[in-house]
Amino acid sequence: MEPDNREFFVQREILDDERLDVVATKGTWYRQLTVVDRLKDFFRCSATRLKLMLLGVLPILTWLPSYPIKEFLPGDIMSGASISVLHLPQGLAYAPLAGLPAVYGLYASFYPVILYVIFGTSKHLSVGTFAVTSIMVGTAVQELAPDSKFLVSSNGTNGTVVDTAARDNFRVEVAMALTILMGIIQVGLSLVRFGFMISYLSEPMIRAYTTGSAVLVCVSQLKAMFGVSIKTYIGPLSAVYTVIDVCRHLPQTKIAVLIITIISTLVLVAIKEINTYFRHKLPLPIPIELMVIIFGTIISHYGQLKANYNVNIVGVIPSGFTAPFAPDTSLYAQIIGAAISVGIVSYVINMSLAKTFAQKLSYKVDNNQELLAVGITNVVGGFFQSYATTASLSRTLVQENTGGQTQVAGLVSSILMLIAILKIGSLFQDLPTAILATIVVVNLKGMFMQFVDIPMLWRTNKVDLLVWLVTFVSAILLNLDMGLAVALGFAILTVIFKTQLPHYSLLGHVSGTELYLDVGNYKEAKEIPGIKIFRSSTTIYYPNADMYTDALQEKCGIDIRELLTEKKKREKDLKKQQEKERKAAAKEAKKQNTVLGHIPTGPFSLKDMKEEDYERLRRESEGNISQFSLRDVTSNKPPGVGHDNWAYQHEPIAVVFPCPPDSSAPPPPLPMEERGQIHSIILDLSTLSSVDTTAVNTLRNIFMEYEQVNFNIYLACIQACVVEQLETAKFFSDAIPKTKVFVSVHDAVLHILKKRGQVELEENKMTKM
Repeated sequence: MEPDNREFFVQREILDDERLDVVATKGTWYRQLTVVDRLKDFFRCSATRLKLMLLGVLPILTWLPSYPIKEFLPGDIMSGASISVLHLPQGLAYAPLAGLPAVYGLYASFYPVILYVIFGTSKHLSVGTFAVTSIMVGTAVQELAPDSKFLVSSNGTNGTVVDTAARDNFRVEVAMALTILMGIIQVGLSLVRFGFMISYLSEPMIRAYTTGSAVLVCVSQLKAMFGVSIKTYIGPLSAVYTVIDVCRHLPQTKIAVLIITIISTLVLVAIKEINTYFRHKLPLPIPIELMVIIFGTIISHYGQLKANYNVNIVGVIPSGFTAPFAPDTSLYAQIIGAAISVGIVSYVINMSLAKTFAQKLSYKVDNNQELLAVGITNVVGGFFQSYATTASLSRTLVQENTGGQTQVAGLVSSILMLIAILKIGSLFQDLPTAILATIVVVNLKGMFMQFVDIPMLWRTNKVDLLVWLVTFVSAILLNLDMGLAVALGFAILTVIFKTQLPHYSLLGHVSGTELYLDVGNYKEAKEIPGIKIFRSSTTIYYPNADMYTDALQEKCGIDIRELLTEKKKREKDLKKQQEKERKAAAKEAKKQNTVLGHIPTGPFSLKDMKEEDYERLRRESEGNISQFSLRDVTSNKPPGVGHDNWAYQHEPIAVVFPCPPDSSAPPPPLPMEERGQIHSIILDLSTLSSVDTTAVNTLRNIFMEYEQVNFNIYLACIQACVVEQLETAKFFSDAIPKTKVFVSVHDAVLHILKKRGQVELEENKMTKM
């Protein structure tokens, strides 16, 4: 009968680590570069290397020369036009979030876009203003430039008013300094290849953080949506104080503003839902945001809403650009904390979206180059009065859905934004701020939809749910900068706790296979009599090393401390017994010398001994190992006197003189019944990725302690890199030879059985390999 094609048969020798090195011919078959070699290679200069460096730093040089104009250009133009339609209203809406006049949102939608086209690696990312980074910049700006610092006496009254011109100029300078410093930090991190830091921010934490940011953004827009004037709060619990203050001022709500808010919100939501529902049928999304600000501006201008109903409007929007300048350097020290937090968040959002679309459309993005690109956009843009930017999900979706293929779409949108800044921006001076607030809030819908993560995480992973909730609450209550620090700290703690609370298991053999599975999960996995196979689900290092040894004892049913204590007690009792016997031996020897002193020297007859001396000598000498013979010899009798009977001769009398015991003799082994019949323990170290000093000492102590009480310890499934680390740490020795390390658990089991003279187990027929 032919075997099933899903079966396989292996016949080989049992391999320990030493034998494996011979069979597999272990050696260094490739040359590892030293630090000096790496430095030489880094500073090596050649035309080829210069070209590669330029292509790496300027990704546009890799795709623009081969750009297929006929195939890609129509889609990129359409996509760029659609993106510019979003840039304009979002730039006007998000700038007030940052505490800046609306025109600076247009600057942030122009300079960074051009720079990202040159330095970015994503084909579809749309950088510019974003609600989360805007609110973070606004928090830092309001801390350094609150309204209270710009109060001046009003003409003709005893009251004070805010000098808005001086305030706005200083806030712009603070935002510039923060953006430039943030960009410098990002560029510096990219040069040291620190792009991997995104790996430390889990997806639940990022989604919870952006959701919390959305709540803060929504709270910050309440006063504009209701038309109330409230105090500006900063610091922890500022969102709570803002909501309370808005509720307190609700009776002062401006009806006209509330009507504008309700109508614009309904229109925006309805048309956006239509765009979503018919996205596969519509050639382009309906530009409802642009339409709303156009109609809102027209109605406000001709209806005189500012004069008649006291509706707040955007105000003066200057045309053209302002000259670049450097902010006051004294500001950098005051905003370094905010720069770090905003820089991390902007990069994380940027990279998350870039990876999402790269995976969806099958191309690759470079972490470090993206960090460099974001840094350069912020540094250069900061000198031109742009503030911190990052990618926007809504704009990126539009760029991809409208046929965008490359960052040429970004160039097209930049050209259109240039026209808007030069000629069109000033037309929106009468736009009600309530419309901008509704645009901001409605665009947060995608972030609010992330609340569905809560029930999903409850079903799948409660630890990630806890990270989500802690991050969300921290971002709202402690503000975004402190909230990010708390979220990072808590996420790192969960990783540590996971390594400190691994799953420990005993493995059993599945009959007829070489598989060893958790006996708690598999019914057919049976433990091998006398052998315990122990495995941890995570690596061993200093935080969980003690837990590993405790779990080993618990799973194997062994109290190693008690056994070592019992062994020491046995050794102590044996030493006392030996000392007692030594003293008794000395006493007996002294008595024997006394007895022998009464025995005549030379030949003598037993008849010459007194009866009581003979009897005592015979009784006290029973069982002794040192012997001497007392024979009846011919007495010195005169002739004619009777002779002794030579036909009878006494048996030799054995006299034992107890010898002092050998103090070097080992103590008696621990009885098997006290050890539960366990003679061998195999440690499955397949999950061990590396070893630190604590891990090495832990394994060494296991060998030393368990073998003191006659357990045989074996290691199995260790990766070659870990074996090398153990060799470097001088782990192996005469007491712990490499022959105790096996390539698999099955090899170790077969070695033990062979060593003990067993061919197969009674319950499980072992597969002979």
